[in-house]
Amino acid sequence: MIFGGDPSEVPFVMFDIQHLIIIGIFFGGLVFIYFSRKHNVSRKVEIGAGLSLVMFEVAHHFWLLYHGRWEIDYALPLHLSSISVILIIILLFTRSRWLFEIAFLVGIGGAVQAVMTPVLVYGWPHFRFIHFFYTHVGVIWVVFYFLWHKKFPLRAWSIVKAMVFLNVLLPLIWLVNLRTGGNYWFIMEKPSGASLLDVLGPHPWYILGMEAAALVLFTLLWAVFGRKRT
Repeated sequence: MIFGGDPSEVPFVMFDIQHLIIIGIFFGGLVFIYFSRKHNVSRKVEIGAGLSLVMFEVAHHFWLLYHGRWEIDYALPLHLSSISVILIIILLFTRSRWLFEIAFLVGIGGAVQAVMTPVLVYGWPHFRFIHFFYTHVGVIWVVFYFLWHKKFPLRAWSIVKAMVFLNVLLPLIWLVNLRTGGNYWFIMEKPSGASLLDVLGPHPWYILGMEAAALVLFTLLWAVFGRKRT
């Protein structure tokens, strides 16, 4: 495993062989989780998975600090991907059905996009490559494990819970951005370069577009994977 700060050592290229292998492992893992759903999984495996995610997240922050890249305006665990990992860790430790409903909807959309079209400069076998895909793939695998193995329900009411969760956090994230000069959740300005936000209008109106997009995505996820009753 490489821990250096120079991405030119092992650059990441989207959809090259290393990325395609990860995508194959990702889908293969989902297939395995589905077809093994009638087999019991030891509680120790759940706890071990949670601890491994904790260690990877801690190691990531140590890596940022070591290379002088930890800055309060972007390194706090307040990105949706980081929040999703935190939700998954708590879910693995607590088996909370209430938390599962939020973790499934909030975590899965962003994590799938990250796996398929990652914003990443470090390739295999760099620590950042392994951390990035382990945490994002882990989010998806864990929520489907609880859906298929543990039969945790995804209800229509889950959509409301997830939307309330995001909108309770939204003003807090905005306050953090004001204090740190950050742009967590892209609510202060659009990201540089082309993005989906470009079609959602100017600031701050695209934030309402993000809300609508989240509602549509959550509804689609419930329609496909949820129980069709409240």
